[in-house]
This record gives sequence, structure tokens and C-alpha cells, in this order.
Amino acid sequence: QVQLVESGGGLVQPGGSLRLSCAASGFTFSNYALNWYRQAPGKEREFVARISSNGVLINYLETVKGRFTITRDNAENTVSLQMNSLKPEDTAVYYCAAARRWGDVPNYWGQGTQVTVSS
Repeated sequence: QVQLVESGGGLVQPGGSLRLSCAASGFTFSNYALNWYRQAPGKEREFVARISSNGVLINYLETVKGRFTITRDNAENTVSLQMNSLKPEDTAVYYCAAARRWGDVPNYWGQGTQVTVSS
């Protein structure tokens, strides 16, 4: 069955860094665009970053540009999100999601990993 399993969340101080990873199985990973979304308490889920199936196209939420970097490894079926210069407003549950086409609503979602930025 399809699985997307996130890891790497935790508690970090403002200005710190975290690296989230997502391991995928059960579908042809290299055919899918991979996304990171997040949902903060009391807010709607929002798009954070997206990378195309071949890694050529990348898009970010404006407020994370220059701080977050999305990468993928099609040989290992993994996608990562390097998060630097973290701010308290980055606190959220972060979700990995796979979409068959760039920009489409994702077909598959992970269970999420908590990121808390606090002093």
C-alpha cells in the first residue's frame, strides 16, 4: 500500500535549523511531484514547497523563500525539506504529499511531523 512517512520534526529555538525527510513506498515515486504542506493550530493547511518529478521545477511559499530548501532522491524514494532560520510562525505540523501532476491536489499524504519553534 502507499506510504509516506515523515521524520525529523522537533523543538528548535528561533534561528535554528531542522531537516525533515519523507520516505515513500507503494507507488512510482519518480512519476510524482512531491510537496510539503503545513498546518498551524487553528489555521488551514497551507502549501510550503513543491518539487517536480525530475527535480527541475521547484516552488516555495513566499514567506519561506531563501530559508527552506526542498530536494528529492528518486533512487532512494525520499524527499527532504531543509529549514533554516526558523521562526516561531513556522510552528506547525508538516506533511509530505505526492501529486501525479505538478500543481494538482496531492493524491497521497503522510501522517505529518510536528515542528515547534520556541525559546
